Amino acid sequence: MTVSRRRLLLGSAAGAVAAATATAGATVACSTGDRPISIAAGEPDGFYIEFANLLGPLLHARVVPTLGSVQNIRAVDAGSADLALALADALDAARTGAPDFGRAVRLSALGRVYENYMQLVVRADSAVWSLPDLAGRVVSLGASGSGAALFGERLFVTAGIFLGQTRHLALKEAVAALRDNQIDAMLWSGGVPTPVLAEADRQWGIRLIDLGGYVPDLRARYGRYYNQIALPVGTYRATGAVRTVGVPNLLVTGSHTPDSAVRKTVRVLVEHAGQLVPSQARGTQYLDVGNLINTEPLPLHPAAAATYRALRG
Repeated sequence: MTVSRRRLLLGSAAGAVAAATATAGATVACSTGDRPISIAAGEPDGFYIEFANLLGPLLHARVVPTLGSVQNIRAVDAGSADLALALADALDAARTGAPDFGRAVRLSALGRVYENYMQLVVRADSAVWSLPDLAGRVVSLGASGSGAALFGERLFVTAGIFLGQTRHLALKEAVAALRDNQIDAMLWSGGVPTPVLAEADRQWGIRLIDLGGYVPDLRARYGRYYNQIALPVGTYRATGAVRTVGVPNLLVTGSHTPDSAVRKTVRVLVEHAGQLVPSQARGTQYLDVGNLINTEPLPLHPAAAATYRALRG
């Protein structure tokens, strides 16, 4: 999706809201009792936390840095966070009680907010040009507790490729390890261009490995949450026609969050879409009003569904 397309979607969102309601406030105060709500976000310099930092002030909410989807799901389930960002495949694993969670986790969705890009990164001067080239090598699959880590394990199992060593490094640690040739590749899940990766590209050069060909097998094995998407040309200096895997990202909640907070959050997602676009959102399917309600594998929270109906007429 191009920048102009994203602007078109955001313009459509604004038009739909203007036609549906005339009662929007500039900022929505949102709390659970006497305390502000909390948003389990993600790593510093990532898409999750950048989005949460834009959403938080509009809700008067506290943003909690985390390592990503799996940790976020656990936090909302335990009631230590009110809202969380999580990838659809991780949410499906939680819903079905996959080993990463140990039991079925019941959550509901407030909206599908954007498409995440899986980025398998190597040095520009690397001898690695395809996934099979990583057999026997050292790869960071993302921080423990991240959606990238869950996806990375699935990717290499699906491809039948055995790594020499798997590491689980946070974003900046992984970039430093790749720079110093301590690892051969790193997996990151986020928007494009991710600023930390763009800076690494500027200083010493990176490339992305094409993953598009693995989407059919991933879908057959794990569900239809994986989409083949083309990275915008020029995302990083060496990025030509590279395909990767896109995974929908949802804003979710558990049973601890009051309906009033859910309703106010949904209003912000729709009414303030133009204020919620991180700088990493180039090419990203982002806050499309039509897609906000497409929250598979989770049901929409009843209060969220009622709010969407009220806003759209």
